[in-house]
Amino acid sequence: MAADHHCRQGDAYRQARQWAEAQRCYEQALQLQPSHAQACFGLGSLYLSQGRWAEAAAWFREVIRLRPDVAAAYCNLGNALAGQGRFEEAAAAFTAALQLQPGSADLLRRRRTVLDQLGRLAEAEADARALLDLRPGDAAAHAALADLLRRQGRWADALAECDAAIRLQPDLADAHGTRALVWLTLGDYERGWPEYEWRWRCADFAQAAVPRPRWDGSPLRGQAVLLQAEQGLGDTLQFIRYAPLVQERGGVVIAAVPPALRRLLQSCRGIDRLVNLGEPVVCALWAPHLSLPGIFQTTVATVPADVPYLAAEEALVEAWRQVLGPYRGLTIGVAWQGSTGFRGDHLRSFPLARLAPLAALPGVRLVSLQKGPGSDQVGTVDFPILDLGPRLDESSGAFVDTAAVLRSLDLLVTVDTALAHLAGALAVPTWVALPYVPNWRWLLDRDDSPWYPTARLFRQPRPGDWEAVFVRMADELRRRLRP
Repeated sequence: MAADHHCRQGDAYRQARQWAEAQRCYEQALQLQPSHAQACFGLGSLYLSQGRWAEAAAWFREVIRLRPDVAAAYCNLGNALAGQGRFEEAAAAFTAALQLQPGSADLLRRRRTVLDQLGRLAEAEADARALLDLRPGDAAAHAALADLLRRQGRWADALAECDAAIRLQPDLADAHGTRALVWLTLGDYERGWPEYEWRWRCADFAQAAVPRPRWDGSPLRGQAVLLQAEQGLGDTLQFIRYAPLVQERGGVVIAAVPPALRRLLQSCRGIDRLVNLGEPVVCALWAPHLSLPGIFQTTVATVPADVPYLAAEEALVEAWRQVLGPYRGLTIGVAWQGSTGFRGDHLRSFPLARLAPLAALPGVRLVSLQKGPGSDQVGTVDFPILDLGPRLDESSGAFVDTAAVLRSLDLLVTVDTALAHLAGALAVPTWVALPYVPNWRWLLDRDDSPWYPTARLFRQPRPGDWEAVFVRMADELRRRLRP
């Protein structure tokens, strides 16, 4: 039939990435036969290849309407929905595909991935194990299972899967990376830091290397060494502490940092010159921030924690104290929402309403430092809160105003986000609310942090149990407020 001919031509053009010609052929096929399922499938695949997720999804839904027995249509619908971040619907599409094509390793892998995105880790683990039943020698599948186990706090099981993956494929970076995170979380820094260097070879690590020799900790004798920030703003704030130690080894320290942090980091000791990330620099050697603990052979007992190593601008401190005004009680800054772009943010962030036990205490005033996502919750709670978020750092640079406000408060209560690192670097009393499985830097089974002497950690006793965290905080504040 003529419609079939046009469809085959469209497939050929699509495989050659000649998008316009492929689209023309599929549309010609549909003009001749509007219910031509293969032409609909071709258009969906064409848009999927171009990242036009909504259009792709619409055509795959049409294929399913015409041919509800085509597993590939459900699979590609799942891909298009996942591309839009519609992970619940994507998981349902992959489930439908698996019902038509049970035992498909590819479909299990895809559903595992979206279940992981949704935080449905137990279900993702089940798919990961089913995939390994089909492919017991698949090193990448062992590595994926290892990471799922790590994020459930099953440390020994995660290490066993890492070891299995590495036996099958010794250079599998993702398995080494997960093993590093487990060791670091457990406080095994001796093994953790060297293993963490595998991050540079992990698929989801976007940091660019500097075309200079890496510094290995040897005496520098006046050589210029570039300390390059990596990952998030919180990482920069945490690991800039190593700059004075590099100076002590005889180096001229050039710190490459996110432009937004330059004004704040002017107060950091041990930096000879600040530059923007990506700015051309003349230097002999370089070291990325999160390699510095390994270079200095940092253990839990030897973390350099001479705080404060950052400072707020005194004029701004005084100005914000005037804004806060005279108050005889306890003024507590609060932040409850991290970046929504972080996988796992739904685990570390909590609703503002959870702070009600603190707000109910006589003599306590809450001050919101929340900016961006979550800040709209200020108007939804039934307790008083002074909202400074919209007024912070709009013209001064990231965290410049916030640092001054922190110096003017009695306490900060925050989720695990960059604000916790800023407060710790300023030596501000800080209570960090942590999920049941914390980020590796907070370690396990302790309420203090070797990185930040003024921080206290309040951990969920069970996954998702924020109520226990804030009841405990309120009890502690009540004791402090007691005459």
